[in-house]
Amino acid sequence: MGKSITKEEISGFEVEEFQGKIHVIDNLVDSEKAVHYLSQFKILGFDTETRPSFTRGLLRNVALVQISTFDTCFLFRLNGSGFPPSLIKLLSNPEILKIGLSLRDDFLSMSRLLKFSPKGFVDIQKIVQKHDIEDLSLQKIYAIIFRKKISKSQRLTNWEAEKLSEAQKKYAALDAWACLKIYEYLCPTKNYT
Repeated sequence: MGKSITKEEISGFEVEEFQGKIHVIDNLVDSEKAVHYLSQFKILGFDTETRPSFTRGLLRNVALVQISTFDTCFLFRLNGSGFPPSLIKLLSNPEILKIGLSLRDDFLSMSRLLKFSPKGFVDIQKIVQKHDIEDLSLQKIYAIIFRKKISKSQRLTNWEAEKLSEAQKKYAALDAWACLKIYEYLCPTKNYT
């Protein structure tokens, strides 16, 4: 029988926090610098955030792309700077692994902004099934493996706000970083340097 966990079990766990550096990127110059830095790594965590829509049929564009190393996360504010060419190049680079969760939804949302060909991506949901983990949400996968809770309190906040709150930044960074941590745990023989 596969591993699963209940929300009640998770509620008793210590809350996980991203302890690394967080950089908000909202212009092309900083995008170039961030991508230059990120391109040195063989593996990165990936996630996106979109402002929630409470109106049926209203689709919003991706507002934020989060890309994390093990100790630093960059939050690319697409709603402010558009989709930087340097970021597209990184997301299309097959040489650098980008680890995310439920990637089809992210790709679909990003393709509404700009058509591009994502390469080098690994979806955690495909990996956990090979490890007999039944739950497919990031919060549950993380709790099963690390016995810690990822708070989802910021998920439905306004990701297009003029300024992101500290809570939003930490939440966004944690999601991308958590994907990286899960992959490192489930695929320990990989070389990450």
